Amino acid sequence: MKAAAKFGLSFLVLLSVVLGLSEAQSQLRRQYESSRTRNPAAVRERAPPIKAISREPTKAAATAASEETDAELSENCPEPNGYFADAEQCDKYYACRDGQITEKLCPDGMVFNDYDLEQEKCDLPYNIDCSKRPKLQTPQPTPNCPRLNGYFGSQTGACDKFYYCVDGKFNMITCPAGLVFNPKTGICTWPDEAGKSGCTSEDVFSFSCPKVNESIAVTHPRYADPDDCQFFYVCINGDIPRRNGCKLGQVFDDSGKHCEWARKVPECADWYKDRLTDKQLEELENPPTTKAPAPKGPTKVSRRRPSKRPKQPVEDEE
Repeated sequence: MKAAAKFGLSFLVLLSVVLGLSEAQSQLRRQYESSRTRNPAAVRERAPPIKAISREPTKAAATAASEETDAELSENCPEPNGYFADAEQCDKYYACRDGQITEKLCPDGMVFNDYDLEQEKCDLPYNIDCSKRPKLQTPQPTPNCPRLNGYFGSQTGACDKFYYCVDGKFNMITCPAGLVFNPKTGICTWPDEAGKSGCTSEDVFSFSCPKVNESIAVTHPRYADPDDCQFFYVCINGDIPRRNGCKLGQVFDDSGKHCEWARKVPECADWYKDRLTDKQLEELENPPTTKAPAPKGPTKVSRRRPSKRPKQPVEDEE
C-alpha cells in the first residue's frame, strides 16, 4: 500500500510538471505571435544593398508583373536617396528617390563613378576601378571609335597617335615626340610604361642602351642621339632608353654629358646653320636686356594746412 501511495504521488508531481511546461510553451508561442502581429519588420530579413546583389534577370523575373518588379527593387535601396553602383556591371547604376529605385546606364564608353552617393556622375574607365564589376554594355562602335566615348589607340598601329571620341565623333591627337599612347591610362607616356606590343622603346627610338656595369647603370647614363645633335637618351637603370632634348640653340655635349650652346661643341657647331642665323643664336645665348622704366616718384602733396582764421569783412569805399 505504501509503495502504491508513493507511486501515485510521484505520478501526480510528474503530471503537474508536464502540464506546467506545456502551459509555459503555449504562453511563449502566444507572445511570439503577438509580437509578429505588432511589428512584422522585426522578423523580416534586412534587404541586401544594391552592390551585394546580382542584377542578371532570371526567368521568373522576366515573367513577373511590372508591379512586382518595382516593389522588389524598391526594397533594395540601401538608403532612401542616392546613386548606387550595380554589383556586376560597371556602367550600370541605380537612382533611389524616397525609396523608389530606377535603373540607369552611363553613355557608351563611360562607367559609373560611385565615390559619392549624392552625385550622379559617369566617368572615363581610367579613373574608376571596375575589377570587381567588369561587365559593360554592348559597344556602339563608329569609325575610329570602338565605343561612343573615350580615348582609343590608332587602328593603323601608329604608336604616337590616338583618337578622342565624343558621341561617336573622333578627333585624332598626336603625342609629343618620344611618347606613345598608353591604352591603360588613356594618356601619352614613355614607351616602357605603356608596355604596348610593337611600341617598345627600341621600336620607337631604334636605339638600345649600351651594356654597362651596375655602378654606372644606377646613375641613369646619358648618350647622344646619333641622328640629332639637339637630342639625347637617358638610359633608366642602364637599360631602358628615354629620349630627351636640349632647348633651342643648344646641343648635347657627349663629352660632358650635358646640354651646351652649339658653338661650343665642335661636332655640332653648325647644327642650326640652316634654321637659325648667327644673330638669332647670339640672342638666344645672350638675350638682350631691356632697361626697366624708371619708377615715377610720388606725387608731391602740399602739407600746408588751410587757415582757420576767419576772413575779415571788406569795407565798402565811400
